[in-house]
Amino acid sequence: MSQKHLKEAFVSNLNGTSLLELSLGMPLAPLCLLCRGLLLVLHCQHRGKPLRSRPPALLLDFGVLVAPLLFSCTVLSPVLFLVPAILAAFCAGIFFTLYRQRQRDSRVHFRQIVKDFQNTYLDPDYVPAITVFRVYVNVLTSISILAVDFPQFPRRYAKAETYGTGVMDLGVGAFIFSNALVCPEVRQKAAVTQPKFSSLTKQLFAIWPLVVLGVGRLLSVKSIEYHEHISEYGVHWNFFFTLALVRIAASLLLAIFPKNKSWIVAVTVAVLYQLILNLTSLKTFVLHGSDGEDSRTGFLNANREGLLSLFGYLAIYMASVQVGLYLLKRRDSVKEWMGAVCLLLLAALVLFVFLHISQAHTDPVSRRMANLSYCLWVIAYCLTLFVSFVVADLMLVFTKLLVKGSAVPSCWRAVKAPDSREQRQAEAVHVCLIAAINKNQLLFFLLANVMTGIVNVMIDTIHSRAALTLCILHLYMFLNCFIMYILHAKNIVLKFW
Repeated sequence: MSQKHLKEAFVSNLNGTSLLELSLGMPLAPLCLLCRGLLLVLHCQHRGKPLRSRPPALLLDFGVLVAPLLFSCTVLSPVLFLVPAILAAFCAGIFFTLYRQRQRDSRVHFRQIVKDFQNTYLDPDYVPAITVFRVYVNVLTSISILAVDFPQFPRRYAKAETYGTGVMDLGVGAFIFSNALVCPEVRQKAAVTQPKFSSLTKQLFAIWPLVVLGVGRLLSVKSIEYHEHISEYGVHWNFFFTLALVRIAASLLLAIFPKNKSWIVAVTVAVLYQLILNLTSLKTFVLHGSDGEDSRTGFLNANREGLLSLFGYLAIYMASVQVGLYLLKRRDSVKEWMGAVCLLLLAALVLFVFLHISQAHTDPVSRRMANLSYCLWVIAYCLTLFVSFVVADLMLVFTKLLVKGSAVPSCWRAVKAPDSREQRQAEAVHVCLIAAINKNQLLFFLLANVMTGIVNVMIDTIHSRAALTLCILHLYMFLNCFIMYILHAKNIVLKFW
């Protein structure tokens, strides 16, 4: 068997992991964010000033925000449940150290600190959890697309063949979700009246890089006979094409229907698509081709998974637009955000209940078809993860109250009054990895894809030992992060569309 066929077999015919294991791993990224913030506050308490030196800041960000994720999806995956527990204990230790020192310096009752925290005003124009969520989806995707080719990456985390909940199955939907949170329709101010199809026009111009990248990936994969998982999107299709078409279709729907009713459109699309899958031969066509023997003759047959899953991804996108509109409502206090957290958690709980019903009475989760169960799973999980980032941010706001002068980049900025601008400007001087990746997200994702291809061409990944795997993955991610960090430090944004 050739190297190409070996690698294709390595990522094929898999069944995913359990929802329980995914839930155990979910707190990891928010805990990394919390840990990084607490360490910065601790540094400020001991040194009397925030960490401003860029090389140590980059090493801290990479070591705390990225490295734990790399270890957790490789050598630490058998004890995944211990990693969040250890991080949580470490964070608790730092917090109690900060609180004890605060009590020595200035004795203030804990109840008073909590009261001050609840009445704290937050910058209403900046919701850091949105940025952090989008960056982490990109980082986790970048880690997975290379790590999946190594034996240390558990096969249960890779994309499931037909039915199943793999980590990478979630990543595809989460990428769609994160894009919708900041789409033009969400960011457009309610008071500003624009032509009905202006957002559609913007999207038509904005997606051309995705189309170019999709064509480039297609040509490069075919020309060098790079290994590919055909049942993922099809023979000629790839995720860049999916994202481009979903964005165009969503903008068209949002030009026709009120954007504050996008959840209704999402439910309608997802339910109708599932009904058609169940009541017609469409499901058989997706799974087995027009002849029932996995034929790939003709464009539709060859790319049936990529083309028909567009309906499911469109439903996820439309639902995420509704979430984005809710998140960008003006809230300028901790109390208001605590109320929003409770409502989002309730929505996620309801979606998980519907997921259970959908899996019992329609179909299990299938990323290959992007069926109703898949849509419910992705939205419920993304909402829960997003809420976790909001909670981590609020905990950092509370911690910053304990240490005067402390600052945590990519975290909420407390202001003295809803319209105060002084403190916002004072805390906006830091360079951090999250802000760096956020500034050039598409470039980050493109670099990850290019580096993944280079590594796979140069190295026999499926026979690599653990030490070599970890070295390659850390070097790959650090190089990608370092490039983003340098571009951000020089204020370079490689986006002109």
